[in-house]
This record gives sequence, structure tokens and C-alpha cells, in this order.
Amino acid sequence: MTRFPTIAAVAGTLLLAACGPGPTPTPSAAAQAKDGWYDFGGSWNATGRSHTIAMGGERSATLVDLRGSLLLSGSGRPGAGFGAEALVLADSQTGMIGRAVWTDEDGNHVYSELRGDGTRRGNRITGTIVGGTGRFAGATGAYGFTWQYVLETDDGTMQGRTLDLAGRVHLPPRTPRTEAGEARP
Repeated sequence: MTRFPTIAAVAGTLLLAACGPGPTPTPSAAAQAKDGWYDFGGSWNATGRSHTIAMGGERSATLVDLRGSLLLSGSGRPGAGFGAEALVLADSQTGMIGRAVWTDEDGNHVYSELRGDGTRRGNRITGTIVGGTGRFAGATGAYGFTWQYVLETDDGTMQGRTLDLAGRVHLPPRTPRTEAGEARP
């Protein structure tokens, strides 16, 4: 039975074991792109487990559960470090889909949907940012990466990392609050 290394790439998705070093900086006005868009690069390392079932012939399906750390780089990044976890389902015939959650040091989340066209090693994965909580509420955007397995055992244990992770996220303006904590109009 063939394992699907690309599936773990979804762990791109990413994505709650460890956070990046130091406090997560709030992007400065200089680092912020026009209209609230931020460009970022980075790396995602994850470990987890997979379970594969045969679907007849050469076809198989694999469920992957990954957790790790996501470190972003670049002056426009929306934060420095995130814990990241992803759940992915890969079908050797139809490709893969998954969901990822990134969690910053304050417990704020970034949610994304993952897709890949295939399940072969080195498959390109795309993530669509579909929202978040706290300072990431209303976030939208996209990112992509290639998954590389570092370790994959017969019992389903896996470890991997992303190559060339890059993306862009839009963060809506935050509503200023009064001293009483109410949103200003």
C-alpha cells in the first residue's frame, strides 16, 4: 500500500504543538501593505499519524492528523509564530482536501481550507484562509507550499516540513474601543 507524503503537506495546514519565539508582533503601518494586505513566507514543521485504507486496485485513501509549529518571516507577516494543526483526507485518485488551524500565543486562530491535486511526494498544496478569531476575525487570503516528508514509518507515524511556504492575508481594520470596552461607531 502506498503512503501519501503529499497529504502530510496539508499539515501545512499547517498546524497546535509549538509557537514561535518571543511575542507575536503586531504588524506596523510600514509593514502593512495597501488596504490591510500582508505578504508572508515561512516554514511549517509537523508530526502526526496517518491511517490508510485500500480502495481496490492501486487506489487508497489516507487520513492524516498533523500538529507542529509555523514560523512566518518577512516584514509584512501577520505574526511570528503559531502552533498549527491540520486534518487531511487524501485519495490517490481524486486528490486531497483538509482543514488547518493556526493558533498564536494569545489563543487567536486563523482557519484555512487545504487542497492538493494529487497525493504524490512533492505535491503542491494550496491553502485558502477563511477566517479567524480575535485579531484574525474576518481574515481572508491564500498561501501555498510543497510538502517534504522527513520521516514516515510503517505504523503511520510521520514527520515533515513545508518547502517554499508563501502567501498573502487580508486583516480587516480593528474597531477602536472606548474605555468601557464598547466599540466606537
